[in-house]
Amino acid sequence: MSSTQVPEGYKQTEVGVIPKDWNCVETGTVISFFGGKGFSSRFETNDGIRWLKIANVGVEKIRWDDTTYLPQKFQYEFKDYLLQTNDVVMALTRPIIGNKLKIAKLSRKDTPALLNQRVAKIVSKGNSYATYNYYLVQRLDFVAAMNLAMAGTDPPNIGNAALEKILIPIPQSPKEQRAIAQALSDVDALIASLDKLIAKQRQLKTAAMQQLLTGKIRLPGFGEGKGYKHTEVGVIPEDWGVTLLGDFTDKVGSGITPKGGSRVYKDLGRPFVRSQNVGWGSLKLDDLAYIDEGTHQSFLASEIKVNDVLLNITGASIGRCCLANKEIIGGNVNQHVCVIRTNKSQLNPNFLGLVLLSEDGQKQIDSFQAGGNREGLNFGQIRSFKIRKPRKIEEQRAIATVLSDMDTAIAALETRRAKTQAIKQGMMQELLTGRTRLV
Repeated sequence: MSSTQVPEGYKQTEVGVIPKDWNCVETGTVISFFGGKGFSSRFETNDGIRWLKIANVGVEKIRWDDTTYLPQKFQYEFKDYLLQTNDVVMALTRPIIGNKLKIAKLSRKDTPALLNQRVAKIVSKGNSYATYNYYLVQRLDFVAAMNLAMAGTDPPNIGNAALEKILIPIPQSPKEQRAIAQALSDVDALIASLDKLIAKQRQLKTAAMQQLLTGKIRLPGFGEGKGYKHTEVGVIPEDWGVTLLGDFTDKVGSGITPKGGSRVYKDLGRPFVRSQNVGWGSLKLDDLAYIDEGTHQSFLASEIKVNDVLLNITGASIGRCCLANKEIIGGNVNQHVCVIRTNKSQLNPNFLGLVLLSEDGQKQIDSFQAGGNREGLNFGQIRSFKIRKPRKIEEQRAIATVLSDMDTAIAALETRRAKTQAIKQGMMQELLTGRTRLV
């Protein structure tokens, strides 16, 4: 933007047009990046104080699914590296996913913890406001500057010196910094509340699946006056039965990968569904492959039809299951995905998909994996799955509808969360550059 286009009250700087009462400074003037200590793995223990490594730093969250510990006494011996509630940490190696920074603020449940090397604690200097700085380094421009500084490094990594030289815009007024930080914190609080609500709804659905798919709870209009009976799979309603999946299916089979593998995939054509496209109850079509018509014609036995149940049968994703939707009808699956086509007058495909995803269904899948190797399911094993189901197809359909409605409600919350996250990104670009002023 040329100087003649600079609005009144703004100025041109090396980071673009900013308010006149803002400064363009090196990050190091307001933030220092305190690196962690290279603790040796020989000190690792089964309990003690948590050891925060790069693997524990996600995008705006701390992840303890891979938790390691150091001796409890280390919190006193290495107190300079002790992390407390509200400390902010960021990854220094592979610090960026897409255009988002691996940075997180520690909550009370995350602390105390000891900071490992290649992770930095963000420490504010002078009268700069810590929460403002937390958002400042997440700006797209800051992330882009980090990417530039890391160019040519393998793996991508950045040091404190390079971080502290990145130019940033910042209000001179601590009051304005606090106002901006508060506005963004309010949006984060809304996102956190949506996360909690989504988690709660998922828990409710899991509980509902357990109750409805075993007949412990009956929907209105079904089971009045009926009792329960003992079966080989446990107690079920007396008007339900235990059957083998294969007794009520017209097809159980998978496809093949075309000769040449990914080299023959097309940008358009017939959808070609692979195991990565089959999620837990829904399709994941971001990287859907396609094959040409000639290849499809040679794979007609694996053509996907309406309401086919798709089940992953090999690899780490064994057991993931979902229904085919209109986006993939007429396509094909590869050898890692099994197509299960039910006799729809006897076994509702939505009901079957839910059974396979349930605790009982997943236990049966696990039972076929000798020694926990999860080598794969064969078609005979799939046909031998024991399904407890209502004899009335109407009750199967009603159960599937109730649980599908719960999925719809969860999806609506997830959409709202995604929109709120997008709003936050827009707010950050406006507020952290001074385009929109709050004070």
